[in-house]
Parts: sequence; C-alpha cells; structure tokens
Amino acid sequence: MKLVVAIDGPAGAGKSTVAKRVARNLELTYIDTGAMYRAVAWKVLRENKEVTEEAILAAAKDIDVALEYREGKTHVFVDGTEVTDAIRTPEVSRIVSLVASLGPVREKLVELQRRMAENGSVLMDGRDIGTNVLPKADVKIYLTASVEERARRRAKELREKGHDVTLSDVERDIAARDKADMEREISPLRQAEDAILVDTTGLTIDEVVAKLLTLCRGAA
Repeated sequence: MKLVVAIDGPAGAGKSTVAKRVARNLELTYIDTGAMYRAVAWKVLRENKEVTEEAILAAAKDIDVALEYREGKTHVFVDGTEVTDAIRTPEVSRIVSLVASLGPVREKLVELQRRMAENGSVLMDGRDIGTNVLPKADVKIYLTASVEERARRRAKELREKGHDVTLSDVERDIAARDKADMEREISPLRQAEDAILVDTTGLTIDEVVAKLLTLCRGAA
C-alpha cells in the first residue's frame, strides 16, 4: 500500500504500540521518531555527568542513529551499538523533551526522517509528524488520552521492565513532558488542522487499532 501515515500525540498515548500493529496490518514501514530523540538523549547521558545544551549539541553533531524494524519490533542503534531497551528508561524520558527542543538536533533528525519516507508506504509517529516532518501525509491522526490514563499505562510498562516507579511520579513526569513539548519554540506538539483526533481513554489497544485501520483504509 502506497500510503503515508502520520501519527502524533503526547507521551504515553500509546502511539508506538498502536502504530506498530497498524503498520504491520497495512504492510507499511514503521518509523518511531521518538526513539531517535531518545537515542540522542541516551548518548548525552552516557557521555556527560551534567546535561547541558552544549553537551546535547556535541552528542548530536556526529551521531549515527539507525532503525531496523524486524519481527514486529523496532531495533535502535547509536553509532553501531544497539540501544533498543536502554533508551526506554525514566532517566532518558526526563531529558528527551530538552533534547528535542534544540533546533540543530531537530534539523538533523527531521532530515533523516524525511529521507526515510521518500519512497512512501510508511507510518511514522512522533510529536510533529503531521505538522512539520510530513505535512503532506495521506492520513494524519492525533492520538491522545487523559494524563491519568497515560500515566497508568506508562507506570505499568516501566514496572514490567523492572523499574521501581510510583504512579504519582510518572504522572508528574508526563505532565511536565506535555508542558515542555507543547511550549517549545521549535515544532511544538499540536494537532494539525487536518488531523483526526482519536482519544484512547478507556479504549483497548484492539479498539484503537481497529479505529485507525478503518481511517487508513478509507484514505487508500
């Protein structure tokens, strides 16, 4: 299917989980742009004791971020090292909004994302896909849920991976992330004018996937 799908939304809305399944059903290439910003954040934390704008720009300058989608999972590599699980820690989550707010970082990664989508048949999710990266996408979806619902999902996910977190801490982190993403000067998180709003609060993953598949097939 020669379809370009852009899915945007705040942290914890279920974008990656849903996007992977929709892409697999439609035989589209799935591109997780959030993982690319997390990859930069991971490199910053590995190389620096203090997270500063200078440290972020230095880490991003020559970074090589590669995504490989196989067996239903996106594998992320930084400078040849696989960091698929390492980029999903609370420590990375806390600084990724700062990383994504810096112009030179966004320019570098957006250029790479656009190249990935040049041949079509892709589904890309992130914060500014429909508004900035792929403004001419065939289908634009803004996926969201209440802060409480998103925090509950993220806390469950982190605990299953062995992280000791409290629901209140995760909810506070998500609210702070929302604020940072929506208020940044460069490509802030917002719903594109022609994007379809899908609120996943109270819905199962299967229900959300079915809704998105209907939207995509209707545009094909």
